[in-house]
Amino acid sequence: MFSQIVSTLNGILWSTPLPVICLAGGLIFTIYLGAPQIRHIKEAVKMLFGSQASDTGLSSFQAFCLAIAGRVGTGNIAGVATGICFGGPGALFWMWMVAIFGAGTTFIECTMAQLYKEVVDGEYRGNAAYYFGKRFNFRALGLIYGVIFIAAEALTQNCLQANACAQALHNSFGVPIWLTAVLMAALIGYITFGGSKRIGRVAEMIVPVMAALYIIVALIIIFMNISAIPAAFALIFKSAFVPGSVFGGALGSAVIWGTKRAVYSSETGMSTATPSAGSAEVSHPVKQGLVQTFSIYIDTLFVCTATGLIMIMTNVFNCVGDAGEFLIECPELAGNASPGAPWAQAAIGTVFSWGPAFISIALVFFAFTTCMNQMYNCQSTLTFFFKGSTPKWASNAMAILFLIFVVIAGMMDSTSAWDFGDVGIGLITWCNMLFLFTCMGKAKALLKDYQEQKKAGKDPIFDPDKFNWPGTETWRGIRDKYQSGQLK
Repeated sequence: MFSQIVSTLNGILWSTPLPVICLAGGLIFTIYLGAPQIRHIKEAVKMLFGSQASDTGLSSFQAFCLAIAGRVGTGNIAGVATGICFGGPGALFWMWMVAIFGAGTTFIECTMAQLYKEVVDGEYRGNAAYYFGKRFNFRALGLIYGVIFIAAEALTQNCLQANACAQALHNSFGVPIWLTAVLMAALIGYITFGGSKRIGRVAEMIVPVMAALYIIVALIIIFMNISAIPAAFALIFKSAFVPGSVFGGALGSAVIWGTKRAVYSSETGMSTATPSAGSAEVSHPVKQGLVQTFSIYIDTLFVCTATGLIMIMTNVFNCVGDAGEFLIECPELAGNASPGAPWAQAAIGTVFSWGPAFISIALVFFAFTTCMNQMYNCQSTLTFFFKGSTPKWASNAMAILFLIFVVIAGMMDSTSAWDFGDVGIGLITWCNMLFLFTCMGKAKALLKDYQEQKKAGKDPIFDPDKFNWPGTETWRGIRDKYQSGQLK
């Protein structure tokens, strides 16, 4: 009964309109803003290391790593396999499209999180609940979205990460599922109860190493099969556009599944990167908006592409048509019919004997850091519900609920975990994508202000008195500190 309800909700939330809104919305934002995620990519990379942490905020690099910790998760391995299974290799192309255009969406949501941030308990807090509640000076809207967001993160999204982590260690090393779930909950609790600074430091240490190692191994495999690269890319483009090919039965699904998995992997339009973006110490909201666009490229254009190419170049993948029939069936996957991490393990295992164990370890780190980020997101969003300090009882109650679901989710079957997670993604993406259309004008005005100051040879500093927008009062103090030289 419960599975049927979840499946029905998925069908409603992920029907054709949502993938269209995600793709078209990103395209509209990109055109309207003049493609800042492409034109300013050099600045974005430079600004990664351009700000230092302060007493109230994280450095740009720490906030970037925290966002990457959220983006690079099970979707980069298991999610890519699912997309290829139901959408064919062409799903990878549509993942790229969502990344490139979706970076425009990320620019708006992360810039808005910075614009409307506040200082709470001595730390910067800014996220989607803040811009929902402050954009029209209607606090109730932020509270409603905050409830939806926390429910999605604490009750559905952590299910995917905890489940993938537990399954990976059990399948590769025989670790009891319940033990992994309990240990994961304990570690996440310890790190996140230390506040955003501790989370930022952990993310800063783990995330760059984790992503770099995965990409290096993928590149080694790709270069070992370099002669197969042209055929792999031809197959991706052909199955993305050409009806009548062997993947013709999955052509319509390629767009939907590519978009679905790209949204989950990159988190573009989901607002889940806004808490980390809003916590950064920067002199202008646009700076963090641009930095966060680059995290989309790391996630999808690098990590997801690496996973997809490994499976396609080694021919270790299945493809299922709309009626459930196999369009392509790989013998190596006979014991792993359900798409997920085992497909990536089987693919890399055709090249390196230690490949399956490596994928398991990578998945554990990806899932753990994402789950850590999700806990932080919930704690950050909770601050909007209270004026001043967040009561300890509220923070502790939310954390305990989150950790309980980590343990429960670790012992779920993977299909139920993914279905449950998709419901949460669908809910917050629908709400956030529609709301971001109301923020386009402000984002463009901020980008224009940033560009004018850059053109004048200045390091841009946001002056809230120039715009007189309600809800941006925190920026007066930030402006004064940068203008006086207290912050650089």
